[in-house]
Amino acid sequence: MFGWEYSPRISGGLGTACSGLCAALCQLGHEILFVTPGLIATEGQSPVRFISPAAAMKASEETSSAIKPFEEAYIIQRLRSCTLSSPLSPYLSRQQYQLHRGKDVQQYAEMYGPDLFSEVGRYSEWATSVAATENFDIIHSHDWMTILAALNARRITGKPFILHIHALEWDRAGDDGDPLIYDLEHYGMVQADHIISVSHYTKRIICEHYGIDPGKITVIHNAVADTRMGRSEEMVPCSGDRNVLFLGRITYQKGPEYFVKAAAIVREALPDVRFIMVGDGDLMPRIRELVSELGLEDHFLFTGFLDYAEVEQMFNMSDLYVMPSVSEPFGIAPLEAILCNVPVIISRQSGVTEVLHHALTVDFWDVEDLAYKIIAVLTLPDLARQIVTHSQEEIRNLQWKQAALKIVDVYEYLALNQWLPLKHA
Repeated sequence: MFGWEYSPRISGGLGTACSGLCAALCQLGHEILFVTPGLIATEGQSPVRFISPAAAMKASEETSSAIKPFEEAYIIQRLRSCTLSSPLSPYLSRQQYQLHRGKDVQQYAEMYGPDLFSEVGRYSEWATSVAATENFDIIHSHDWMTILAALNARRITGKPFILHIHALEWDRAGDDGDPLIYDLEHYGMVQADHIISVSHYTKRIICEHYGIDPGKITVIHNAVADTRMGRSEEMVPCSGDRNVLFLGRITYQKGPEYFVKAAAIVREALPDVRFIMVGDGDLMPRIRELVSELGLEDHFLFTGFLDYAEVEQMFNMSDLYVMPSVSEPFGIAPLEAILCNVPVIISRQSGVTEVLHHALTVDFWDVEDLAYKIIAVLTLPDLARQIVTHSQEEIRNLQWKQAALKIVDVYEYLALNQWLPLKHA
């Protein structure tokens, strides 16, 4: 399995999804070698075996380097000639990680290289050594950064290659996305033996914007661990300060501007509400400026990037979680909020609406509707409780084991080279 991050060392939902899926696959008896661009220090014992570029380079000293196909060599050359020009979150560069985490520069240079595009090319070369020295039956890669690596592994082994799409450049930047990343995503989806999409919403984007045959795509929803269930205090008090949470990267994709504009409307009706923005990103200067323009400085708290434990604390002190994403392939954070007894309002332009039918939904651009629904949840405790209660029932069976069983179906059919009705569809 090729992945760019793994919990607890994460910058977004990709690492959470990879760790959840891998743990469930291992519980089902499967062995996973997880190849990452840097060393992963997991908390406690992990059934997954990790290998980093450093280990791969050591192995390469004993194996001859293979020549890459023309197409892949051409794309790698383009990668090396480009600079970071579009929002690549949740796959952050070494410099962005330094900004978010406040850690030592060298630590993240070792993990992510001098820039993300260069590291993608180097990572794909390391994959050749891994594939030449390891035994495996399936190649499973996550998102665009791992496509070339997976293709290298398939080229020298002939094993089936599954591309798991968690997010797309079209989600991150729409029509203004980086054309190189789009081309690499398209190339990978065309070349892959099969594609897993995290939602029907994302499957439609893959078909409509990338021209991929829908028969090549299996939808397998993400899940959520149940470790956060059970905040004990009363939900959504009717008096005192109330906190509305935005949790995500401060980028075009996540819709922070719409959150701020809705907050201005809410403030007129509920002056005691505080809005908390957790995250960082390229739009942070513009969002701070907008907050100032609207006279909301006293109503906003910017925390910057928070780690896993700190995020849980933010859920526990929040009365409402809002996800106004412009385009969200799935969205694990609303599920985590529900497990913390926090009601949610989510964008209709998100895949998580396919599993959360009792959450309040809005079109990301409709700030008035969003504001009115924020006011409703904060002033109607019964509504807040109903959202949480019904949503918890909906996600009770949304476990990583169920997702893993469906992935195993795909593995088996590819390994057998024949497609039959999925057992766990």
